[in-house]
Amino acid sequence: MINFCGAQPSERKNMINSKTLLSGLSSSELSEYVVSIGIPKYRAAQLSQWLCRGASFDEMLNLPKELRSKFAENAVTGIPEISRKLVSKLDGTIKYLFKLSDGNHIESVVMRYKHGLSICVSSQVGCRMGCAFCASTIGGLVRSLEAGEILGQIIAAQRDIGERISHVVMMGIGEPLDNFDNVVKFLSLVTSPDSLNIGARNISLSTCGIIPRIDELSRLGYQITLSISLHSADDGERSSLMPVNKKYPLSELLSACRRYFDVTGRRISFEYTLIEGKNDSPESADRLASLLRSRLGNIPFHVNLIPVNPVRESGFTTVTRVSADNFAQRLALRHVNATVRRTLGGDISASCGQLRQKEENITLQ
Repeated sequence: MINFCGAQPSERKNMINSKTLLSGLSSSELSEYVVSIGIPKYRAAQLSQWLCRGASFDEMLNLPKELRSKFAENAVTGIPEISRKLVSKLDGTIKYLFKLSDGNHIESVVMRYKHGLSICVSSQVGCRMGCAFCASTIGGLVRSLEAGEILGQIIAAQRDIGERISHVVMMGIGEPLDNFDNVVKFLSLVTSPDSLNIGARNISLSTCGIIPRIDELSRLGYQITLSISLHSADDGERSSLMPVNKKYPLSELLSACRRYFDVTGRRISFEYTLIEGKNDSPESADRLASLLRSRLGNIPFHVNLIPVNPVRESGFTTVTRVSADNFAQRLALRHVNATVRRTLGGDISASCGQLRQKEENITLQ
């Protein structure tokens, strides 16, 4: 695995502070665990139902008190605590600052669309990718999340809102493919009928472009949407924005995208953050269209244009809506489908990393 901002934390095996993380266990693993601590196997199904509801051990009232105490001694649910909750007065977007069992903080954002509720989840505490425009990477990587901690964000949000979440976007704090094993386990859990049963086609995974992991993900056969954080069609410019490009340049990344489509048949999505005076010119749009068309040919893809969220440390300025629309129109003239992403939660620091940064007083290292 590449190393941009420090060593990768050592892998852990579904344990938090020496306690078993229950939300990260499949139904069969949960049954095995229950039996291993001397509890009848049938209790696993009851425990699973409570976990999917986000219940604490004290709330699992159809379990005897002594069993609940035994679980509390040996395990944690993996459902995070809500430290802060911000609700946008503009559009109802909800941003959560979650506190994990070890005291670290992550963020999740719930957005309401016509198709239902969508949640953007974090995959790591911090990030080591070093992207210049992103608040999540300030302070570097603390640790990767366990699969159950990723799942727990959805469960905690559903419990708080009282509504089912039907779509998941892995675009929060962290680089999902830098936490590959846990993310794959999460995909297995979240799509399981024994868990939240969210369809794979309703899940989008965003990556800065770790090519070996993209290839590995394609071979696993999940029908998720792969979203590539592109942000420039020029290698030099992209490398200045995203250090990952120095190891995996654009030509190699787009070849990996072709391979992903060939294996999965799923349309590729590209994210392009618009930064005033950096990558928002008509010439930038022309380069982007030329690059994608020449490298991808006729395979289906879509470009999501995202006006940059201002982050104090980056010094970048966002573009106007008119400028963003003009960029999209120029792409359309060159037969590239593009949409300017609707800005949600602008009054609650909805871009990932900002709330955690304020809570923990994180600054540039």
